[in-house]
Amino acid sequence: MERRKFIELSLASAGLGLVTPTLAQAKTAQSVPGPSDVYYTKESLGRWVGKEATHLPVVEITKAAGGTNVKIVTPHEMKAYEHYIVKHVLLDSHYKFMDEHLFDPTQDKMAQSSFTLKDYSGTVYVLSLCNKHDLWLASAQV
Repeated sequence: MERRKFIELSLASAGLGLVTPTLAQAKTAQSVPGPSDVYYTKESLGRWVGKEATHLPVVEITKAAGGTNVKIVTPHEMKAYEHYIVKHVLLDSHYKFMDEHLFDPTQDKMAQSSFTLKDYSGTVYVLSLCNKHDLWLASAQV
């Protein structure tokens, strides 16, 4: 009988020894990182202070019969592959992907894109990605 108890306790201890480190490493879900962790905004310039004038996307909203036009301009130089805006990304109010526009730095003279939204209202978030100065976020109300 003693041997049976010893085996049961040994197996239980071994199982607990395998599970405990995994539980200790488990983390609760965290929210989306804030500015300066992943992206930069007008309010949070992080390490790119002084770059906001040419990297922060400018968003213009125009209502039309066919929907809402979202025009995005990043007033940034397009110096071929040396220094340029890679793309604009449009996100909804829950930061879900809506659309994007990729730029060809050998062809595009400026970082400008346009999107038409049908049946959408609320906040849109715009991302502008520079090949040297990271990701910039702006928003507008539709």
